[in-house]
Amino acid sequence: MQHISKLPNVGTTIFSVMSALANKHNAINLSQGFPNFKSDQRLIDMVSQAMSSGYNQYAPMPGNMELREAIANKMDLLYGSTYNPDNEITVTAGATQAIYTIISTFVRADDEVIIFRPAYDCYEPAITLNGGKTISIQLNAPNYAIDWNEVEQCFSNKTKLIIVNTPQNPSGSVFSETDMLSLQKITEDSNCIVLSDEVYEHIIYDEIQHQSICKFQDLKSRSFITASFGKTFHNTGWKVGYCCAPKVLMDEFRKVHQFNVFSVNHPTQKALADYIKTPDHYLDLSAFYQEKRDLFLGLIEESRFKFIPAKGTYFQVLEFSEITKENDVDFAKRLTIDNGIASIPLSVFNDNKKDDKVLRFCFAKTKETLKRAADILNKI
Repeated sequence: MQHISKLPNVGTTIFSVMSALANKHNAINLSQGFPNFKSDQRLIDMVSQAMSSGYNQYAPMPGNMELREAIANKMDLLYGSTYNPDNEITVTAGATQAIYTIISTFVRADDEVIIFRPAYDCYEPAITLNGGKTISIQLNAPNYAIDWNEVEQCFSNKTKLIIVNTPQNPSGSVFSETDMLSLQKITEDSNCIVLSDEVYEHIIYDEIQHQSICKFQDLKSRSFITASFGKTFHNTGWKVGYCCAPKVLMDEFRKVHQFNVFSVNHPTQKALADYIKTPDHYLDLSAFYQEKRDLFLGLIEESRFKFIPAKGTYFQVLEFSEITKENDVDFAKRLTIDNGIASIPLSVFNDNKKDDKVLRFCFAKTKETLKRAADILNKI
């Protein structure tokens, strides 16, 4: 058979490549973003209890109502923002599914979508598959700050969607209140929808406040928030997330959601509904991960890598220009094969594979793993 690929330039993701290389060479895997420690046993037991209690058939298409109500309460508690659990919150099979469904729902042929690079790798393929045109705005190391004048120049009546990600994977940067107000001003009085990828909302450091898009009333009126329980509760393999949006947008989202997913794992939803009724289960997360970030950076302080501490996410970017002139992909592979530590090169997320000589390391690992990783990095 012969066919024309809809994604001719897409191959195996860098996450799969580096994880496979790590497995082959028995390297410490700080590449793919998942913890190497287990979720809270209480939450695991709650899932088992939900199964035993009969939550084993289809959940309602928008999600278990108890969970949607708990999400609504969380949004009100954290951001003073109200979402109606009946028609403004939908539980999804992870944030990636929510993002894909939002793009599929609203992006038509030749619509333009603005993204900021380095960008998480699921955005552009979804835009392409739906006939849209990606408008990339390149952010530069080491601060990855946004030039809002450039955004305004790229914005037009063809701009259907702007995708923002804060805290940002892979750079570890975060949006400020000024950033959000700039985004609000550029998009006001337009038909542009904003997709705010906030999967690391509870993982933010140094007393910085997460600027959720729902804190800005005008922005909220035309925006989706996507979020992830997997990132928050150390169980990325469960693939449960959610999205929030005004009813007029969520009505359209659900038209697509019901046909490409319909509903999400029911016992997990029931367990999460009960678990997040205790706010400390997510409010303590920043301190938990900041301890890991500070441990990791303290251990490699005398290494030849340069860094600015991540402001959010559980990823740390390390700059290696004083170590080698190799491109970042080659260096990342060599570190995995020769030194036994795997990372992610940031150029794969950049426009035209721009190489800032930086690698991304995941520090969502045990103390023992971080110490072993630091021992390797200090010898390079």
